[in-house]
Order: sequence, then C-alpha cells, then structure tokens
Amino acid sequence: MTTSSMHRPANIEELQDFVRASQNIRVCGAGTKPSLSSGAIVSTSGMSGILEYEPSEYTFTALAGTPLSEIRDALAENGQLFPFDPPLVEAGATLGGTTASGLSGPGRFRYGGIRDFILGVKMVTGEGRAVFGGGKVVKNAAGFDIPKLVTGSLGRLGVLVELTFKVFPIPETWTTIRADFRGLDTGNLAMIRLAMAQEELQCLDLEPSGRLWLRLGGLSAAVDGRVDRVRKLLQQVDAGVNVEVLSGTDDVHVWDDAREFRWVPENYQLIKLPVSSAQVVTAEQLLTEAGFESARRYSVGGNVLWLAIPESVGSDEVDRLCQQLGRPALALTGSWSDPQRGPRQGQAFAERLLTVFDPDSRFETAATA
Repeated sequence: MTTSSMHRPANIEELQDFVRASQNIRVCGAGTKPSLSSGAIVSTSGMSGILEYEPSEYTFTALAGTPLSEIRDALAENGQLFPFDPPLVEAGATLGGTTASGLSGPGRFRYGGIRDFILGVKMVTGEGRAVFGGGKVVKNAAGFDIPKLVTGSLGRLGVLVELTFKVFPIPETWTTIRADFRGLDTGNLAMIRLAMAQEELQCLDLEPSGRLWLRLGGLSAAVDGRVDRVRKLLQQVDAGVNVEVLSGTDDVHVWDDAREFRWVPENYQLIKLPVSSAQVVTAEQLLTEAGFESARRYSVGGNVLWLAIPESVGSDEVDRLCQQLGRPALALTGSWSDPQRGPRQGQAFAERLLTVFDPDSRFETAATA
C-alpha cells in the first residue's frame, strides 16, 4: 500500500471498523523506523493530540499518533520532560510507535525505560474491541497489566489509541563529561565503575575507541563538586585520561545527536541489541571477527548496543552475532523479512496472549513505527 492509500482513521470508531474488515494488519505511526513499519496499511497519525495534561500531577494523556515533539514542547513549558528519553523525536516519532517498539534513549540509565512510566492505555484488539488497561494515576495497579504488555509488543496485540504517562521535572542544569581513554578495555572498566558509583549519572555511553560520555543533571550549586568527584574516579582508572567538561548548547548537542542517531552513516542499517557491560569486550571481538564494517555505541551503561551496519550485511550474519552473544536483536531500519533477530524468550506466553487479544491473527505480521 502506498503512502497516499494508507488508511488513517480519525477516531477509534473508524479504526474499529477497519480492523474488523481487514486481515494481515500492519500499523505504523510516522514511519520513523522503516524496518518495523514496512508494509503497514494503517497509520495512527490521524489520531493525534494531547487530551489531558496535569502538570501538578506529573501525568499526561495523548492519542497514539501524537508526535513526541509536540508533547516534549508542552512538557518543557512546565519544566518537565520524558524521563525515558525517547529517541527519534526530531525525526517525527509518535507516542504510540515509541511505546509499541519499546524504545528509550540514553536517559534511561538514570530514570528507567518507557515501561516504567506508562500508566494506562486504550487500544483496539484483533476483534475490533476497545479495551482499557491501567489508569491515569501513579498508584493504579489493579487488574490485567495491559500497559506493560503492549510496551515493546510491536503491534502484535492490537492498535494503540490513547496512552497515559507519568513525567519528571527537568533538572536545574545539565553538564556532560567526555573522557578519552587509551582503548575500549579501559573505557569499559571506567564505565562499569561509574555505573556502580553514587553520583546519579543521567546518561552513560561508550564508543569503541574508548571515549566515554556521561551526563550529570541536578542543582547548579552541586555540579562543580560532582564533576570533581567523577574526574577523580576516571583518573583512578587511568591517570592519563583526557577529560573535557561540556555545558549549555554543547551538552545539548551531544545527547540530541545520540538519541537521533546522527552518528549512523548514510545507507547503514540500525539494530538494537540488549547486552551487558560484561559483554562489551566480547561483542567487539565478535564484530572484528565478523569482518563487516560497523558503527556502534554502547548506551545505558553498556546495557544497549546500537549497531549500524551496511545494507549489504545480511540477516544470517546478524543472527550469528545474536546467537554468539545469546541475545535477541531488533532492526529499526533496513530491509528485513523479520526485524526481530536471534534467540527469543517467552514465546509460549506470547502465543497465549495472542489468543486473548488477537484470536483471528489479524496482527500476525504487524509492525509499528
């Protein structure tokens, strides 16, 4: 289906009618993650807008097709932000697509992922039914936890229509520290030690060269002292480490570039792999042995590997890497018969969920964006 013929329901009733009349439904938001939205026939972009926002309660409710940039700007006017630091905001990512793909940005290191902040959802199941889960208050915890189930579900359980999230206040100030170590091993060691330190870092990313990026957020009066403590910790790992402190627009650009993936070369495919800091060195060795070019960034304290590879690299090579690491992967861009690669867990439970939410397998190959 072409972009012009993509179905864009304006309300939940139109969406329900479309679902009941369709099979093999793939849904997308804005298409910012092409590998996930390939072949989509329905878009939630026609259902957009903030429905309710209570700054004093630190919660908001918005329709699934709402661009994250619109919500970000509304939050910023009240000194608040997305704690899960969603990626691809400038690219046009939507609230529903980000939730269905389960993506969080570098700030997840401090606050947690998107799953930790979703409070409630309204969605349309494979039978065309409108179902609700969760609520609009932080303490709500009763009933079937649909919000957690749909986060990262890639549209398999239904089409998200409306979502409620809790948010956090923006720190008074931000500061970024760039530390250049002599190599990956030393940089990874410093990252591991920082992850265990009591400095409440906002972000902690590592590049293969041994360059470590970390971000501090909080009260202006405390920043200098915190920077000094971090510097001493870095020097304990390597006395010759080169440290630079960035603030203002320089700080902002570092993390905007990271979460928008501006470091990914043109015509490269972007893949997300969950790893651990203990696997960083092993992952580098495996990538060297694989022999294909790549750009990469170890984010969230080494717990997420963002891997960019040329379009010529096939799925077999990615599957081999996943098997060697014992980790699944999710391809966000590129042409893939299945964007989910490598070993998968919980398949039996997932199949049971489908019998409840999509008994007729309308979303059997559904995707999101």
